[in-house]
Amino acid sequence: MPKRGKKYQEVAQLVDQSKTYGAEEATELVRKLNFTKFDATVELHLRMNLDPRQADQQIRGVVPLPQGTGKPKRILVFAEGEAEHIAREAGADYVGSDEFVAKIQEGWFDFDVTLAVPQIMGKIGRLGRLLGTRGLMPSPKTGTIVQPEDLPRTIDEIRKGRVEYRLDKTANIHMPIGKTSFTGQQILDNFTAVMEAIMKAKPASVKGAYIKKIALAPTMGPSVRVDVFQAMTLRTS
Repeated sequence: MPKRGKKYQEVAQLVDQSKTYGAEEATELVRKLNFTKFDATVELHLRMNLDPRQADQQIRGVVPLPQGTGKPKRILVFAEGEAEHIAREAGADYVGSDEFVAKIQEGWFDFDVTLAVPQIMGKIGRLGRLLGTRGLMPSPKTGTIVQPEDLPRTIDEIRKGRVEYRLDKTANIHMPIGKTSFTGQQILDNFTAVMEAIMKAKPASVKGAYIKKIALAPTMGPSVRVDVFQAMTLRTS
């Protein structure tokens, strides 16, 4: 393991690695673990007791974070006609069809979220390999294939801070839930919203513990282990 820098070691002393922290204490502590000059992202890491090889255990979905992510999102909407007009009026950064298919095929990826109306999916199917590896391919599971009349609501949710969760091949879930400049309560609010969504997505086929480990960490900083049982009981008011 590479030797950690002096600043990392200094903030690491704030964490007792022999214990697990309650959600409120952990969300307050993680703010103090950023030693970088930039406003680091607070990341949530979940070790799940799920088998990614089983189709009924590949949980995936989206969560609106009540306090947002602290990061602006650039939104691309694949749409034509009236749907294109609706998307532009709703404030999407890029809206169109054929011209953006061509740009992406040429290597353009200056966007963070991709939406598409169902009528346009036939045109963007060829982008599956390019967008899929980056988690940008529109999909019903992530609520990114949207009826024209639902575009304003969806774009607004993304602007305010809607994030995706997805079980990866190693049975982990990683997602951003805020910034170290947030208050502890803001991070706790977002953490609670995510935990509610994860619990609602629990497959009926799960045997034993659903979540094995939970940790919070700033970008590049040390992690804080969170009490799993307590986190699983969090509820928004």
